[in-house]
Amino acid sequence: MATALAIGGERTTGDSVRTQNVMAAASIANIVKSSLGPVGLDKMLVDDVGDVTVTNDGATILKLLEVEHPAAKILVELADLQDQEVGDGTTSVVLIAAELLKNADELVKQKIHPTTIISGYRLACKEACRYINEHLTIGVEELGRDSVVNAAKTSMASKLIGRDSEFFSNMVVDAANAVKMTDKAGAVKCPVKAINILKAHGKSAKESILVDGYALNCTVASQAMLKKVTGAKIAFLDFSLQKAKMHLGVHVIVDNPEKLDAIRQREADITKERIQKILSAGANVVLSTGGIDDLCLKYFVEAGAMAVRRCKKVDLKRIAKATGGQLLVTLANLEGEESFDASMLGAAEEVVQERISDDELILIKSPKVKKAASIILRGANDTQCDEMERSIHDSLCVVKRVLESKTVVTGGGAVEAALSIYLENLATSLSSREQLAIAEFANSLLVIPKILAVNAAKDSVDLVAKLRAFHNTSQLKGERADLKWTGLDLVEGVVRDNKAAGVFEPGISKIKSLKFATEAAITILRIDDLIKLDKEEKDDPRRGH
Repeated sequence: MATALAIGGERTTGDSVRTQNVMAAASIANIVKSSLGPVGLDKMLVDDVGDVTVTNDGATILKLLEVEHPAAKILVELADLQDQEVGDGTTSVVLIAAELLKNADELVKQKIHPTTIISGYRLACKEACRYINEHLTIGVEELGRDSVVNAAKTSMASKLIGRDSEFFSNMVVDAANAVKMTDKAGAVKCPVKAINILKAHGKSAKESILVDGYALNCTVASQAMLKKVTGAKIAFLDFSLQKAKMHLGVHVIVDNPEKLDAIRQREADITKERIQKILSAGANVVLSTGGIDDLCLKYFVEAGAMAVRRCKKVDLKRIAKATGGQLLVTLANLEGEESFDASMLGAAEEVVQERISDDELILIKSPKVKKAASIILRGANDTQCDEMERSIHDSLCVVKRVLESKTVVTGGGAVEAALSIYLENLATSLSSREQLAIAEFANSLLVIPKILAVNAAKDSVDLVAKLRAFHNTSQLKGERADLKWTGLDLVEGVVRDNKAAGVFEPGISKIKSLKFATEAAITILRIDDLIKLDKEEKDDPRRGH
């Protein structure tokens, strides 16, 4: 019911708000629904400038949609959160959240209070996460490297590079292993940011390569410079090395024309002194975010050093981290003098300029402090290269999660079906009001296997029924417990053992997506009042008084 408030706005209360919110969530889910799974379809998005994006990644699709509805925005942020935390499973988290809302709305219509539903959902989510950890996870140790490769393959299956997943999954795992490190506590860390992904046009996707070291998409500033420096000492500068000019608004009044030359000479010498300080500290490679003019290049060429201008600041920060150097914004020290200390330099075995396709790249090989790796992707056009980069990033995040948490779960709807059966049995054993909410939660999880089957043009009712039957048997009969790895094979349209087939996902991905989806659904469920303020009408200055 809309009532006018004293403030200039509109107020909507009660069930209609909840129904509106559920509808908004469902419409968001419908957009990404058909892109789920290994046979999901891609979306083409054209923005207001006319840039085209073809993608299968739920988070990217939702980011590019300019969503107005406040409840739908929560789902868009949810997909973004899943993308940051896990990197994969963005579509499924939105689908589960929308389905939870839809079922909760049905319960509210049957006169069950939202608070009861919320506490039921919370309990179901907690039980589901516990069940995954205790019964559905497989340790990576018992499966070896193959399980990590298979997890990467599973994440690529739905993407553009799915048909070359054998090639790319090994590349991604090699890259992740190259930057993997163990801290003092024995925990494995795998910084995905240490892997630089560059895109180059031409050749086929299979010509993509993994390079040991950090690749910079820049070239040396002058052709007279060395193209290869061994035992590199690298200086990182976040300023330009150009002839020092007077600042704007500074007037120099000269009464003697001969002094003009002295001023010009001093302007040139200031930069020369800076370069001398950097070179005398032992630097033989200088990477700068700004420009380096020809006068300054002369000094570097004479000293036999390599200088690279206009590098990206992000790249320099990462290289500085990997080589143990520091990115300097200025050479000024606390005394107000300019100095350059040798401790600011990063070290690497060699810095070399190589030609890859039509572009020249600079490779920083074997940095001293941390390892780095770069993947150079090849593709037919921009759209394909961009989508490949997103797919590789998702796979890298998946591999990172598997290496760090050391557990995987089977994919293809296996986890959702097992949880659905378990929670249904749990709901019937409870004598409290939460029973109905938990049963609906169990029912909502089946949305994933259903949509997987629908997208594969298979009979979803038949496949989901078979899947549930297998999982029910595995939970009731102890001797048939190995049936809990049963999931869908969407190419053949049958139910199979996905552990044997090697369809794996990181366990943490499932747990996080359940938690996030439940939290988002609860957030939207708690809303029962919407107050929308009218926009202020600004006086149009063009109108007459």
